[in-house]
Amino acid sequence: MEKTKKILISGASISGLTLAYWLIEYGFEVTVVEKNQGLRLGGQNIDVKGPAWEIVQRMGLDRKVVAATTTEVGIRFVNTRNKTVAEFPKDNALSMTQEIEILRGDLVELLYESVEDKVEFLFGNHITKVSETSSMIEVSFQHGEKAGYSLLLIAEGIGSHTRQLVFGKSINFKYLGLYSAYLTIKKVKSDSRWARWCNTERGIVFLIRPDNHGKTRACVFFRSPERGYEKLSIEQQKKFLIDKIKSVGWESDRIAKEIETAEDLYLERVSQVKAKSWYQGRVAITGDAAYCATPISGKGTDAAIAGAYILAGELAIAESYEQAFFNYEALMRPYINKIQKRPPGVPDLVYPTSKFGVAILNTLFSIVASPPAKFITSLFGKNKSKPRKEIDLKDYSKIIRN
Repeated sequence: MEKTKKILISGASISGLTLAYWLIEYGFEVTVVEKNQGLRLGGQNIDVKGPAWEIVQRMGLDRKVVAATTTEVGIRFVNTRNKTVAEFPKDNALSMTQEIEILRGDLVELLYESVEDKVEFLFGNHITKVSETSSMIEVSFQHGEKAGYSLLLIAEGIGSHTRQLVFGKSINFKYLGLYSAYLTIKKVKSDSRWARWCNTERGIVFLIRPDNHGKTRACVFFRSPERGYEKLSIEQQKKFLIDKIKSVGWESDRIAKEIETAEDLYLERVSQVKAKSWYQGRVAITGDAAYCATPISGKGTDAAIAGAYILAGELAIAESYEQAFFNYEALMRPYINKIQKRPPGVPDLVYPTSKFGVAILNTLFSIVASPPAKFITSLFGKNKSKPRKEIDLKDYSKIIRN
């Protein structure tokens, strides 16, 4: 493709900013539109591993990412009396804590800093209409202005409005029977560098994790039929969550109190996005808007960064955008199909709704964390051998040079 093509990216997300970085690297002219007034820096710990880590290294951001890690040393599963029933340091193969844990907002800032002086950003704006001609995509923005671009690349979240404008009802969601809420809370003496996970009754789970800014990150998960809670106003969401978790045990009352004044509360369904195709005409989707794998997959960041990298690279080397979009989907689809497969027992086993179920789960955790089990898992520890590549990442810069 001609490198003078103008490309509009909708969404200053991890995926959108990674996409912007590589498109600029390959000589495209890039504009990013973001509906928020600035970067959305909220969110919880995410891990950078596998294909995401390989791409971060190619971007030269690896040292900065390592320097911004949350310092989390592992995870402790506790009961409602805060007694540890199982402990998994991050070097344990069964630990949820990965080698490189970074706050979502910190990674967004690092990515933004790498492109801020090379990309046109339109903050506090969003697309309201999309139409396509034989030679361009024409978009109308919220504030009334119109503009034409060669391509529109949508890198928004699971509930992407722009995706709806283009793809309509062709996108399906697979709801997993779980809601998640995230917020930042004050750090107290009981918080440490260990993450703590506590199952309570009624399918409500709390996860408290350290950050590197003197605060604590709290997550609330709860089983529920799909009720549209994510569509409520922030104040309505706060009231609902407080009523939901108050007095259920462990640190529920502490978290309920923090919800009252939280400025970064985020409530969403745990759903997978299933799209028959990731492109239509001069528009393509990537990241959560295209193939959200859900936070419980542990692969969201990998998919967001890898998808953006491959999409940008294929646009750089293909003879046409049609061929680039086809190649992008062909390369990513097998990987996405694999990571969207749910782990056994999720969410039914891991989010029990009864007191008996919670007791069984805690007993299972304690058995798996026992010395004999630890010895067995140590034989298959994370650092024992080089992990197999999950997806092949072409060196597009090298291809272009040749």
